[in-house]
Amino acid sequence: MRLLTVLMVLVIGSSATADDDVTLQKINAAMASGVRTADEVARDDNRKPAETLGFLGLKENMRVLELLPGGGWYTKILAPTLRDNGKLYVAIGTGNVTADLLGQPGFDKVSALDIGVEMVRDGDFGTYNIAAFDFGVSNVDMALTFRNMHNFTPQGRANVNAAVYRALKPGGLYGIVDHTRRHMEPMTMENRRRTDPVQIIKEVLDAGFEFVAYSDLHYIPDDELRYEVGRRSVTGNSDRYTLLFRRPET
Repeated sequence: MRLLTVLMVLVIGSSATADDDVTLQKINAAMASGVRTADEVARDDNRKPAETLGFLGLKENMRVLELLPGGGWYTKILAPTLRDNGKLYVAIGTGNVTADLLGQPGFDKVSALDIGVEMVRDGDFGTYNIAAFDFGVSNVDMALTFRNMHNFTPQGRANVNAAVYRALKPGGLYGIVDHTRRHMEPMTMENRRRTDPVQIIKEVLDAGFEFVAYSDLHYIPDDELRYEVGRRSVTGNSDRYTLLFRRPET
């Protein structure tokens, strides 16, 4: 019996490693794709997409929901990686990727979700609120958002987190990356595009998630956390936290 158990562990471990290798190969192929611009490629060293997606647990056969895809920097990596055996959904602020990307070859299987509500700029220093909503999909394996939580008011984030919770399957993963604000520092015009990672963790836990892990992949020691992330001294060099959560199995 003990030998059988050991063999099963070895087989499962070998399968997981093979899955990771296939996913990494597809991520690297997507990163080398001609659809990415020179400016996008230039950000790879700073954003570390392969390492980031590896830490967050992406697999090429997952159903993945990307929130606020912006101009599609991560969409251009996620969509080709998931195209053959998985599925990519994009939601909230999808106008640019819908107009500029989803009609291109290789992006035909990406689905843009209409959640039926709009972001409304009514928070402090130009942050957005968003009413309670539903993504309209369920049993998703993973939800991801990159440098977006700062866009929302606390209530807006609560509604986003609740909708993500409903969309994920039990055991589904929720990955968040954003610019770091000093803990408990009040919001100002200088830090308005940063968020306190402790606050974000609390908010996601309040939505029912379990905390899984954090990574220091995007720790930048010379970002003093003092200045607006768009300043020339900070842009492309901001300290960012990388957090992973899970919807409980039961």
